[in-house]
Amino acid sequence: MRRKLITILSLVFLVVALSAIPTACKKEQSTRGLEKMQQEIPENFPAPVYTFSDNPLSKEGFELGRRLFYDPQLSADGLIPCSSCHQQIAGFGTYEHDRSHGVFNTHTLRNAPVLFNLAWNTSFHWDGAFSSIADEAAHPLTGSNEMGQTYERIIDYLGADRSYREAFTKVFRYPFIRPEFINKALAQFTGSFVSANSKYDRYKKGTVAFTPQEENGYQVYQLKCAGCHPEPLFTDQSFRNIGLPVDPLLNDYGRMRITGNPADSLKFKVPTLRNTYISANYMHDGRFNTLQQCLNHYRNNVQQAATLDPLLINGITLTTTQNDNLLLFLRALTDSGFLRDTRFTKPD
Repeated sequence: MRRKLITILSLVFLVVALSAIPTACKKEQSTRGLEKMQQEIPENFPAPVYTFSDNPLSKEGFELGRRLFYDPQLSADGLIPCSSCHQQIAGFGTYEHDRSHGVFNTHTLRNAPVLFNLAWNTSFHWDGAFSSIADEAAHPLTGSNEMGQTYERIIDYLGADRSYREAFTKVFRYPFIRPEFINKALAQFTGSFVSANSKYDRYKKGTVAFTPQEENGYQVYQLKCAGCHPEPLFTDQSFRNIGLPVDPLLNDYGRMRITGNPADSLKFKVPTLRNTYISANYMHDGRFNTLQQCLNHYRNNVQQAATLDPLLINGITLTTTQNDNLLLFLRALTDSGFLRDTRFTKPD
């Protein structure tokens, strides 16, 4: 009886061991044959929130995401790629436009947020509807007033293209294209957008000097703006009501659309100030064309409301000189190299 029991236990252990082999091999093979990429983490940045642990970075995955990002055939009318609302010239925001255009001449509710330093984000979209880069990618693809597509039709299109089929198989080690693979490829591309080489960054490293006006503007920023836009990311990732009146045509109440909590009424995510000089239009609905209009709002037009951020109850007081110098400092947050980086441009 004892010998029989030992035999049974041995078989059980063998089955358990064998069952673990596919998982171990799958993990080991996840990047086999691929050119691995190292996540870029600037030396003055905190540790990123997203480290690609569930989506190993590779040159092939990055390039697949890049191709998808610029492919208009992923949209229902074949005209609207991701890049139509996220243009490199504007820090991958919408260049000089209020609200984004979608398929069949539709408009979205909001201005497209910029897409850099995403690995440090704790939430995505103006209302924080998504908690991961990959999940965030799903909404524009399927939104009726964005790209208006379904994953079934996208997969049919991709599957009919041999080069796409081969690329997905190579990157994800699976014979069929799946929705999560599309999202992950886009996450590898957009999650690699890192902007950290502006004049400000070089100033902090001691390799360049600010002009007296920029230095003064930096001091104004530290005194007046850093509470919501702290260095080095220039956003605290919070949601705040900054006293903008509701557009009656849009009736957008921000974070409350997600939480259902009246305490979140009119609260929107604090955007980064990096590259803000070239990412017009401004605010969640793109209502302001210039940074000066933004400053005018904070100086003179903050609307009182129950959920107004306490820091803005009295607005922000600026002299004309402070105003002008602050604008010069904001210009020093422009990363020209990032805006021209050929790694992120449309593939040939």
